Amino acid sequence: MAYYSIISVTPTSHDWMADYVENANKAVAKYGGRYLARTSSVERLEGEGENAAVQVIIEWPSKDAALDFMADPDYSPYLQARTAGSDSHHFLVEGKDDNET
Repeated sequence: MAYYSIISVTPTSHDWMADYVENANKAVAKYGGRYLARTSSVERLEGEGENAAVQVIIEWPSKDAALDFMADPDYSPYLQARTAGSDSHHFLVEGKDDNET
């Protein structure tokens, strides 16, 4: 079953970004992830608050693939740089409909 990472990122510094993007791309591919969206083109349809600068959606082949990506020691320094240099929120969503019978 597919899982989806929904990541909202607002950079507070830009020092980390070039290295992060290059190495995150490699790590996502390593675990079978596929970017569905990486964009600043977002329209809020409900709720209040500031929009993140960038929204990212990654499709994973499994929950384990997503968790292994996050735990990868080669990715860890880039993840630390992103979290230190941005306001970020990352949710992992199971690709199923709980209301489906």
